[in-house]
Amino acid sequence: MQTEQTDILISGGGVAGLSAAAAFGSAGFQVIVVDPAPPVTEGAADGADMRTTAFLQPSREVLEKAGLWARLAPFAAPLQVMQIIDAGGTEPVARVQKAFNARDISDDPFGWNLQNWLLRREMVARLEELPNVTFRPGVGTADVLAREREARVRLTDGTMVSARLLIAADGRNSPVRNALGIGVRTTRYGQKALAFAVTHPIPHDNVSTEIHRSGGPFTLVPLPDLEGQPRSAIVWMERGPEALRLASCDVAEFEAEMTARSTGLLGPLKLVSRRSVWPIISQMAERLTGPRTALIAEAAHVVPPIGAQGLNMSLADVRVLLELAEAAPDTLGSPEMLQAYARKRAPDVRTRITGIDLLNRASMAGAQPLRDARAQGLKALYGLAPVRKSLMQLGLGVR
Repeated sequence: MQTEQTDILISGGGVAGLSAAAAFGSAGFQVIVVDPAPPVTEGAADGADMRTTAFLQPSREVLEKAGLWARLAPFAAPLQVMQIIDAGGTEPVARVQKAFNARDISDDPFGWNLQNWLLRREMVARLEELPNVTFRPGVGTADVLAREREARVRLTDGTMVSARLLIAADGRNSPVRNALGIGVRTTRYGQKALAFAVTHPIPHDNVSTEIHRSGGPFTLVPLPDLEGQPRSAIVWMERGPEALRLASCDVAEFEAEMTARSTGLLGPLKLVSRRSVWPIISQMAERLTGPRTALIAEAAHVVPPIGAQGLNMSLADVRVLLELAEAAPDTLGSPEMLQAYARKRAPDVRTRITGIDLLNRASMAGAQPLRDARAQGLKALYGLAPVRKSLMQLGLGVR
């Protein structure tokens, strides 16, 4: 059987894998990207990913280089203010409310929010414009033999591919990572997240809000209006049994419960999408590289959906790999390049996983004294202007 040759093989056609394919393809590298599940690119279709992604400022640079930002910008809702509300008193009402405005540190918004199914649609369209990128939906990674000279990958359709660099962007149960024998450290919280979209009578004014009570944060993220009605995406984290109960409620009951959980911030909430349920874990691979292989996105790290960190960490992976590849194209996939990638990314990944783990545990707190301590901590951090600005810059990942 003839073996195909390519510069880069990307295993995984989710948002991170498609972004990487567009970025490396736009830089002139020969790219093949595969995924066993064809992407769902319509919001009403079965299997559509109802979550949203908030691209923070540094991620826009990656999307611009990939030729994606011009496609995505018309559908994006800017995030000018990020607000935290503590509603951990005896009643579900806001008792501490603090807003972080991007104007304090930048002329741009913190980021821009888009729906995940729409991202896939626009990213697939971008790949079709790149003659040096081949996307093979419905084809996955079956086996990997990675050596110092090349990564030889057998695909599920029987094709053999030889790549100078293999990028594992194939999720938290990564077939590539497993084939290379790279272990993971996993933390399970007993939580699940419901993801859905709502309309509401009060405009969101481009304010993203995390509301903390118990079980996990309830996060409202701006979306563009829907038929003249203000619209937001919601990620509602709860302990597993409660999340499953909420997912099975009839619509009227669910709308009443989510409006109460939102502290009535935007008025009565109306459900305008399916409800999807996702397990919440933290996970980090024991190492970010193997022979001729780089792990990115959820193959490398998984975090709870707090502070818009997950996919932005993934695009930071892509940015570092691309910078290294463009600086020295002849070293693509070499041990030196991969060592530099791990050296640049591992400390930041560890720091963010640790920080988000602490925030999630604080948000889950059910005992009243712990919820009171959380509220006092929010007041104290917000009250120190230099600390507040440093936290905003850290959250953005500004270099």
